[in-house]
Amino acid sequence: MDAFFVEVERLRNPALRGRQVIVGGLGARGVVASASYEARAHGVRSAMPMGEARRRCPQGVFLVPDHAGYGEVSAAVFDLLETFTPLIEPLSVDEAFLDIGGLRRHHSSPESVATAIRERLRCNLGLPASVGIAATKFIAKMASEAAKPDGWRKVAAGEELAFLHPLPVRRLWGVGEATYASLEGLGVVTVGDLAAVPASILQRRLGASVGAHLAALANGIDERRVTVERETKSVSVEETFERDLVSDTAVEAELVALCDRLASRMRRAGHLGHSVTLKVRFADFTTLTRSLSSAAAVGSTAELRSAATELWRRVGRNGRGVRLLGVGVSALVGRTPPAQLTFERRDRPGAAAVVDEIRDRFGDRAVVPARLAAPPERRGERDPGSA
Repeated sequence: MDAFFVEVERLRNPALRGRQVIVGGLGARGVVASASYEARAHGVRSAMPMGEARRRCPQGVFLVPDHAGYGEVSAAVFDLLETFTPLIEPLSVDEAFLDIGGLRRHHSSPESVATAIRERLRCNLGLPASVGIAATKFIAKMASEAAKPDGWRKVAAGEELAFLHPLPVRRLWGVGEATYASLEGLGVVTVGDLAAVPASILQRRLGASVGAHLAALANGIDERRVTVERETKSVSVEETFERDLVSDTAVEAELVALCDRLASRMRRAGHLGHSVTLKVRFADFTTLTRSLSSAAAVGSTAELRSAATELWRRVGRNGRGVRLLGVGVSALVGRTPPAQLTFERRDRPGAAAVVDEIRDRFGDRAVVPARLAAPPERRGERDPGSA
């Protein structure tokens, strides 16, 4: 999908069309999640600090992400894709690989499939999309990037290297800043330059795994097939704070909020889990994780909060401010495994289901844990005009 978050916002508000629209965290430490192509023309890109995006686009429209809304539209996109083929491997909420080998009797060519998908997405959902067509997943991914915005690009079998080799090496999967610096030391600028470096040298410079991986990609080699079913291994949430948390009370309050979000997400996905992990990033960017496991599968807010609080007490803050907190659950199982009865268990699935229904109807802030609720107004301080 093209600038997916932005295009969903434009569906809601057509006045945003043609404008520089940036979606992301609006706080001091916020980053760009999605930018319109009008904003990208000024150098705005995903993961850029929001302050830099504001400097580049002072006339831009800046919006807070609505992940629940984007998720609903994403589900509609995938439902539409499944009318073409069930062989779909999601990469994210707005991207997937499709195996269209079985559509030969329904469409005259891969190009006609790409055209039909894009037309259906535009007509049924009002969204633009770009499609890459190739014999391998990696080349198809690269071709879809070359097709943006709102187009399609085919790289025929046998033409992969002619397509790949002129591209900047930064475009390859796995080439981050550190890897690029190492490649730059070898005089590598393009994918073709990389393909000319012996694999043995790349493995010595970058490590055996990364070196072999990049050598294969540079030569157009990708033997992975479209994987239809991918088992979810973990569920997690995290939050970066505008101001560092400097007290245990503030940290524990944020853990309540995170565990409430995580429990809601797990209920919707139908998961419980046996292992809880806490992630802490301090003001100096030191990052720690702590985990604990239990014989009984957990998933309620109370259970997650108890585990996360216990893990926080093991961390040892030593006076440091906390920049980021995250809570995750792994070793997942379904929500109906045999359960060990206990006097201590405080899981209330009926109440949790009602909370989910209320939030689905009125928004995530309609019901919150009492610890996170604003204090009630005092009788003498009420607005004279309020009822």
